[in-house]
Amino acid sequence: MAEPRLRLHFVGAAGAGVSALAQLRALEGHQVTGSDRLADRGLLGDTARRLEAAGVRLLPQDGSGVAHDTARLVVSTAIEPDNKDLRRAAELGVPVVHRADELAAVAQARKTVAVAGTSGKSTVTAMIFHILESAGRQPSLVTGASLASLRRRGLLGNAWLGRSDLLAIEADESDGTINRYSPQVGVLLNVSKDHKPLEELFALFLEFKAKSSEFVVSADAPELDGLRNGAFTYGFKNGLLRGKDVELTPDSSRFNVEGTTFKIPLPGLYNASNALAAVAAARRLDVRLHESAQALSTFPGVARRFEFVGCARGVNVFDDYAHNPEKVRAALGAAHMRSPRILCVFQLHGFAPARFLKNEFIDAFSAALGPEDILWLPDIYYAGGTAAKDISAREYAELLQARGKRARHVGDKNEIARQIAQSAKAGDLVLVLGARDPSLPDFAARLVKALESR
Repeated sequence: MAEPRLRLHFVGAAGAGVSALAQLRALEGHQVTGSDRLADRGLLGDTARRLEAAGVRLLPQDGSGVAHDTARLVVSTAIEPDNKDLRRAAELGVPVVHRADELAAVAQARKTVAVAGTSGKSTVTAMIFHILESAGRQPSLVTGASLASLRRRGLLGNAWLGRSDLLAIEADESDGTINRYSPQVGVLLNVSKDHKPLEELFALFLEFKAKSSEFVVSADAPELDGLRNGAFTYGFKNGLLRGKDVELTPDSSRFNVEGTTFKIPLPGLYNASNALAAVAAARRLDVRLHESAQALSTFPGVARRFEFVGCARGVNVFDDYAHNPEKVRAALGAAHMRSPRILCVFQLHGFAPARFLKNEFIDAFSAALGPEDILWLPDIYYAGGTAAKDISAREYAELLQARGKRARHVGDKNEIARQIAQSAKAGDLVLVLGARDPSLPDFAARLVKALESR
């Protein structure tokens, strides 16, 4: 380890990106503390235990975690200037570092593959890590979603410290910090409107490409035409690495690359494309096709990525992190491969994205919901802080109703569970969609119990 043992404090330590970094630093041997307002409200549940298991000690978000010997405070863009930990750091003269800069420092010291794009980043990063680990390369990992294989080891699942210099990271563009990374291999999956306007996203991704020693990009996404020059491309229609003979089932996807057959235990063309992206990145790291194929055949999946929760009375319940229009389309498409009728719960993950993506969300649900499907919209998730609450889930429901969709605004999730239990019949599929709210996985589990107890 290049650095001596340091005392580090992470603000918002349960957040997807910050929690992974906090764990990695703790696994490296640093003295790591963290705070999170959800922990202060007793809402972290099992997440708190798993962070502690990785060596991250959780403290109240009242400034007590910051001391004279704290080497630096790590924060994300979501942390507001009046945060008590930040104020205490200012009083003591403790340096404050953005999450992206901390991750850039981690990545700079390693041979890093960084995965970017609007959709699929977490899954592809997890697939690359799984391929490298299965091939005996002993990689490290920093990502935004939990891998089932790491959760089985008692960890939160989105970070791991390997013995080699290889590192797989999820390079998030949401806060504009992606241009701080200079990876050995940069991967770009797709681009669509999400956190920022498209012109801003393209500018960020162009800089990301320029800073990558090698660049891997989809050849099937027409919106990426301006980013493919000099890159290693992959795709099912075009590309230097070409997938052929795609077969999709409700439970898996299969394709062939240069005579090697790949079978992925995940449904949907989007997951086949995710797998092909991971194979392309692994090839740039000298992993052979048969090694990637063998690894992906046992890919254990990622938490809340079309994750099976349970079955009751012939009704299957799935949970998915889908929180932008393209992910919603993909998740509903995968669900319809399994069932003709979907009972869907979608929680908007904040007032700003609900406002920014309103038209795109309405179009996505209008196209993806079938005539018999029912959509429940609980109240918009609010994590605290300043937010203009000038849009509501009720507005979404009314706009979808005007397009002939069976959409309902029901603010209370307990009431939604009761209505779903009353409405569901054998053969239906219940799909929970949404991000940020840590209670959504528990809500999905409660739906199974509600179905059982009807």
